[in-house]
Amino acid sequence: MGWRWPLILSVLAVVAGLYLSGTFSEPPTPPPLGDGWWGRGDREKAPKADESIRQFSVSINNDTINDLKARLRNTRHFEGLEGTKFHYGVRPEYMQTVVKYWLNKYDFKAQEKYFNKYNHYRTNIEGLDIHFVHVKPTLKPGQKSKPLLISHGWPGSFYEFYKILPLLTDPVNNGGTAEDIFEVICPSIPGFGYSEASHKTGMGALAVARIFGKLMSRLGHNRYYVQGGDWGSAITTFMGLLLPEHVKGLHVNMVGNSNPPMAQMIIGSYFPSLFLPAEDHHKVWPAIPMFFDMLLESGYFHLQATKPDTIGHSLTDSPVGLAAYILEKFSTATNKTWRDLEDGGLNDGWQIDDLLNNIMVYWMNGNMASAMRFYKENVGLFVDDINKCQIKVPSGVADFPCELPNLPEKWTRYRYINLLQYNTMARGGHFAALEEPQLLAEDIRIFVRKVETLPK
Repeated sequence: MGWRWPLILSVLAVVAGLYLSGTFSEPPTPPPLGDGWWGRGDREKAPKADESIRQFSVSINNDTINDLKARLRNTRHFEGLEGTKFHYGVRPEYMQTVVKYWLNKYDFKAQEKYFNKYNHYRTNIEGLDIHFVHVKPTLKPGQKSKPLLISHGWPGSFYEFYKILPLLTDPVNNGGTAEDIFEVICPSIPGFGYSEASHKTGMGALAVARIFGKLMSRLGHNRYYVQGGDWGSAITTFMGLLLPEHVKGLHVNMVGNSNPPMAQMIIGSYFPSLFLPAEDHHKVWPAIPMFFDMLLESGYFHLQATKPDTIGHSLTDSPVGLAAYILEKFSTATNKTWRDLEDGGLNDGWQIDDLLNNIMVYWMNGNMASAMRFYKENVGLFVDDINKCQIKVPSGVADFPCELPNLPEKWTRYRYINLLQYNTMARGGHFAALEEPQLLAEDIRIFVRKVETLPK
């Protein structure tokens, strides 16, 4: 009798998994593109929006600097536990070194100049001023560039792309060929960076996909490529779903909004070779330890998907609290083994100015709360039928080994049915564009070359 109940429960779990994964049903059709209004008040009563494209410069003025430094000097530090390294989060002792550098060595004016290395613009779409970095390459007579929109996630920003931009817009001098040249548009998600936050609930990845599509249209691009990681992956995937006539190709470095087949997950825990090649087993099995590891690293997700404004008060008021909250992700999301290091791997794995520049984007705009709200607005997507919609535009995936999660190629194809390319990268984690720009840029180039050779 002892073996029967486990067998019955396993069969029920498999049947339930098959049902929930949509195995017994046709893929749903994409939702209508729709329209939206996220500005203050009623759309009908709002003044006519200025839909012009307005250039501006990033400014770190003396008042901002003096206020920040005063807050840093008045930080109330606490004592860390012995021997915990980064297993309890960012060590207080490490944060003290960050504060010391931020106060005494971070060159605010030099970084302001670096922020303005590329042109910044705003334009009003659906009631919000949308910020974007726009880099047009220098072209020779007769040469054409390929428009490419790249989208960030949380807790990143447009700054994530500063290392990859020259590789995409000046390929000849950066390991590519003249045919690999792109015109790159890096928009900030509403509520992030210099994009205005939504004044209404419901601003999720679907709405942002539509807004970014309108942005590309306003810039005069009818056919273009899109690329993203983290929330940027969800946004650009939805662009491919909602705007297939405009998205020429979709490239992502995270496949995070595709539900794995539950039945295969369960049975594969015992017989993995039934479903995946041996080289992919480590990406999903053993399932229970991976589940608990995901649980260990996803506390922020639950908080931000439920009551983001509560912690938003602290992170908007305290630069050290804001920095610690972001830096912890740049440690464990880059490489989870860095939890075993006293500095979380941040000293050797990242340049401190890059880390602080990304933090400064949030601090200068005071928008960590609105950025975190993106989780609450999107949490329903993870159980929505839209994740069962098939993506039919040509797609490519760069699977970085330290990304979490890593969805195997076979399972990726269940949703991205026109997957032209799936490459497992040599190294790298969640913030690939900033950590491994050369690897990501080359993968994008290879993918686009394949799309360009497809029959018209």
